[in-house]
Amino acid sequence: MNKLRWLIPVVLALGSGLASAQHHGGPGPRAEIGLHFDARYHHDHYYPSPGYVSRGLPSGAMFVGNRYWYHGGVWYQPWGPSYRVILPPIGFVVPILPSAYVSLRIGGLPYYYANGAYYAVASPGPGYVVVAPPPGADAAQPAPVAPPRPDPIIYPRNGQSPEQTEADRQTCNRWATTQPSAMNDAGIFNRAVEACMDGRGYSMR
Repeated sequence: MNKLRWLIPVVLALGSGLASAQHHGGPGPRAEIGLHFDARYHHDHYYPSPGYVSRGLPSGAMFVGNRYWYHGGVWYQPWGPSYRVILPPIGFVVPILPSAYVSLRIGGLPYYYANGAYYAVASPGPGYVVVAPPPGADAAQPAPVAPPRPDPIIYPRNGQSPEQTEADRQTCNRWATTQPSAMNDAGIFNRAVEACMDGRGYSMR
């Protein structure tokens, strides 16, 4: 336990942008270092609390417009040279759901919940829009969800450094959001990112 108490703040200090950590036996010391435990609907995941400042974005973070970044159900906004965790802005569309989420059916419609936020299917397209808690959310019961799709692995073809790879990935994520329908169709978004990364000398599997 002493080792765990030492490792957690080190990980956060490195700016890993921790999106979630599964619950394994109670809040313990984690509540003291900027994490909160989301137990609603038995979601049972830890997230960085709003206001937490990370030195960098986590790998795979997506630029979704208006200086907002999104990763694993956590929303970020630039804060000086760093990034600050914020509450999700209502009305913003993301191409994919967090890797961990709870599937709900409220008023006959599908909703998805993670880290205090509710998502609904965007119209048009299969993207997901952040919505206010729908009427009846307090009484909703979670439904089973399909296993999440793993993130693609990036292979540098030209010996690019990890720092250059991350910079190129973020640039391609930003560029992909500007493509027609990309923010409403996860397939279009992913293909745009892959095309951009291929053009910069990377393979994705």
